[in-house]
Amino acid sequence: MNDRPIRVVVADDHAAIRAGMRLMLEQAPDITVVAEAADGAVAVRQATALRPDVVLMDIRMPGTDGISATRAITSAGLADVLILTTFDFDDYLFGALRAGAAGFLLKSVEPAALIDAVRRVAAGDGFLAPEVTRRLLTAFVSAGPAPSPPPAPPAFEILTERERDVLAALGRGLSNAGLAAALSISEATAKTHVSRVLAKLGCSSRVQAAILAKEAGLA
Repeated sequence: MNDRPIRVVVADDHAAIRAGMRLMLEQAPDITVVAEAADGAVAVRQATALRPDVVLMDIRMPGTDGISATRAITSAGLADVLILTTFDFDDYLFGALRAGAAGFLLKSVEPAALIDAVRRVAAGDGFLAPEVTRRLLTAFVSAGPAPSPPPAPPAFEILTERERDVLAALGRGLSNAGLAAALSISEATAKTHVSRVLAKLGCSSRVQAAILAKEAGLA
């Protein structure tokens, strides 16, 4: 059993928000905030030096914004990134997810939901606030059905049949536990399959893989 606490970096250009997030997170005995950052460049440096489990990342910050910082952190495998935002613009949502963010939270999140999201992302699951899930679904629906599913990217060809099933499940937004139940496998096996799918597709997060699955018509 791993008793090491979940290590978190909080990145936001408002000191009051950072303090509030720290206060909420440190209510949990298994979470510790190891650093704070007021901009994206500092967040990247802290992730490089400290290798936290999760970075809570604001999007709109001076200098290096949260999307660029997320891309730098996830592409280097430094940490999982959970985006925090006031949720004003869809472009930010899709930009952050494509940059490899593992989840998306509103800054109005309640303490229990914030703690749950951090735990789930640290465990390898993605997390989207309900409002974000609705916005994603609306975006896919409003795009309208394609005349035929787009051709699967070449990388899909190297997936096994079971891995394609896993990818389709990711596209439906299933957690590791949900995926295990749907495919009648153990949660540990589900997690291993997810890791292999992400590696083969070159994805930084399961949410990125879910977007690929949706765009390819697999989910």
